[in-house]
Amino acid sequence: MSEPGNLYVISAPSGTGKTTLVKALVESIPGITVSISHTTRPKRPAEMHGVNYYFIEEAEFQQLVEHNDFLEHATVFDRHYGTSRRWVEDTLRRGIDVILEIDWQGAKQIQDLFPNSISVFILPPSVSDLYQRLIKRNQDNIEIIKQRITDVRESTNHLGDYDYMVINDDFSAALSDLKIIVESGRLIQRRQSIKFSKLIKELSTAKVDEF
Repeated sequence: MSEPGNLYVISAPSGTGKTTLVKALVESIPGITVSISHTTRPKRPAEMHGVNYYFIEEAEFQQLVEHNDFLEHATVFDRHYGTSRRWVEDTLRRGIDVILEIDWQGAKQIQDLFPNSISVFILPPSVSDLYQRLIKRNQDNIEIIKQRITDVRESTNHLGDYDYMVINDDFSAALSDLKIIVESGRLIQRRQSIKFSKLIKELSTAKVDEF
């Protein structure tokens, strides 16, 4: 019997560098992958369907909701996002760790469904730094950027619901923090107990007169 994968929930305000950090994390550690969410928001120029998101229409999204195909779904800036139930559960059963890049609304739903999930909240070093990052990435108009800055207050209020907090001031340091969190998650007793069940049985039934 192989041990199931761990489920990692990673949230962050827009512009914090979450996606770049997660990409580097997956590339640097074997046995871990990222769930690709479904969304109704328009595809950005550099994005690809089936790589960054599954870009679908509103009607299809609602149909998936009605069929209970999502583990979690949330509305962010009037666009819908959802995580495939079947894909996540199948991947975890194969012993592969899964990362969900979702906001605090979805994180709450996942924590209710998977109490053993490991959650991480990534923060920028300051509000001004976040503003400059949003300006530089040139993906939103100024009104949307202001909405995203306002949303930081709401999302940060849910920081206490997470297991870990990482500050993305220095990219290498933040990536190192995430790697430590993933590696430590693999050493959790309940997972190790499955992986080394034969050893534990041997040790727990050892008799002195056998030596």
